[in-house]
Amino acid sequence: MSTYRGNRRTARATRRSRWFLAGGLVAGSLVAGVAGVAGVAGAAPNLPAVSDAPALVLRGADSGAGHRDDLREQRRGDLGGRDSGDWDGKPRDGRTERGPQPGRRGEVPVPCDPAKLIAALVRANAEGGAHLRLAPRCTYELTHAFQQPDDYDGGIRDAREAADSAENPGDAEAPPRNPQHDKAGLPVIYHPITIRGEGATIVRDVHAEAFRFFTVRDGGELTLSDVVLRNGLSAAEGGSIHVVHGASAVVERTTVVGSTSLSAEGGGGGIFNDGNMVVTDSTFVGNRAAGKAGKGGGLLNGGVLSLRTSKFHDNSAVAYGGGLGNYRGAAEVQKSAFAHNNAEQGGGIASFSARTRVADTKVLGNTAQTGGGIANSDALIFLRGMEVRDNTATGNGGGISTFQGLLPLDDSVVAGNTARGSGGGIHALKSNLLVRNSEVDRNHAVGAASKGGGVFASLGQVSLYTSRVAGNSATVKPGGLFAEKARVRVDDETDIIDNEPTNCEGSLVPVAHCFR
Repeated sequence: MSTYRGNRRTARATRRSRWFLAGGLVAGSLVAGVAGVAGVAGAAPNLPAVSDAPALVLRGADSGAGHRDDLREQRRGDLGGRDSGDWDGKPRDGRTERGPQPGRRGEVPVPCDPAKLIAALVRANAEGGAHLRLAPRCTYELTHAFQQPDDYDGGIRDAREAADSAENPGDAEAPPRNPQHDKAGLPVIYHPITIRGEGATIVRDVHAEAFRFFTVRDGGELTLSDVVLRNGLSAAEGGSIHVVHGASAVVERTTVVGSTSLSAEGGGGGIFNDGNMVVTDSTFVGNRAAGKAGKGGGLLNGGVLSLRTSKFHDNSAVAYGGGLGNYRGAAEVQKSAFAHNNAEQGGGIASFSARTRVADTKVLGNTAQTGGGIANSDALIFLRGMEVRDNTATGNGGGISTFQGLLPLDDSVVAGNTARGSGGGIHALKSNLLVRNSEVDRNHAVGAASKGGGVFASLGQVSLYTSRVAGNSATVKPGGLFAEKARVRVDDETDIIDNEPTNCEGSLVPVAHCFR
């Protein structure tokens, strides 16, 4: 807890010494203190008793005008050096009285020199935070990793990893982390630091060793805006930025381009968040999670993420989440776009063992083996106001795939997607799929044995309310909705029409309100 009191002044030392003397602290005895106070009271019989007004008794050695001056001085000290009659809750300079804030020395301009940027961040950490302003449209080219000990490497992260290993025993078999893989080109962020980019670019030299740009460590808070991060390369997670479990970051109007994570089991080609992160009005393009099980080509979330009005295109992941991967995290996505990303599962978005909510977002032209646009596995994903179009799966689920999960789809359009397996629009296996007030139109399952051009459901439950499944096609009937070993509910406000070769005929489970 801070004890900073703004401009408050203490009483003068000589007066404070009389206070201590009257209280008996010099004698070091409570009895002596009581005797001292009694003696003062005897010398000034008109003063109130000690229990009624201790401040007056403790200053009772003074009298007359001097005594009034003492009281006035006491009030001035209690009110930060101002008379009580003048006190309005603000210091004389007009600022509200408060504790020290990062950047109290003002926003610090950083010249167009990477060494000056490094020096500014070193000083910011030494002073407990800062606000930095980069040189407009400058390019800060970094040629080597910044060498420093990682003061907080452990603690919270070790506890988190131990908990994860207990919850997921397979993780205990993962190889230990190599600190040499966890390099950054700029000093680690340990405190609240704001960087206003002014359109500047921070880039790793093409011949430099592998390093990301920012590591935000436990207790650190990074606010980054109006900057381009280019060509980051990390042997661990986070090609450009890594936010650890005990840290937070806000990224605004930032472009992360051409960055790569080589982590075998992690990822986050552009950014890896394991803490708390807000991303707004930002762009992720051409980033890669290139490890053998790399996740989240543009961004991998394992913490708490709020993502708004951002764009992901041409990112890739070896395993899943070409644009965004949410793995054991909680993510909320609003008014964003995912286009032309690719992965083994979830070309645009993947939610694995996670909680994900996506609203008013476009998922267009992505590719994957499973879930060309979106893949959900052992997870909850809530989709509302979605446009899932023109995605392709070489296996199942051209638009959306869900396995052992819950997937409500509301007020959305799933159209023009293609699967070479089954489920041209949506493929649901061992899942609870709810389609409400939505359209599943003109999707195609084109493999030799493909079924369910619109919707394919197996070993779970599928429910359609006030929706439309129309104009879809499959090689093997039905072209509209196919179900096997699944519970199916279709209300009388739902239309399943104009699908080829049939609407529902060929489904192994009868479908109500579906003809032909």
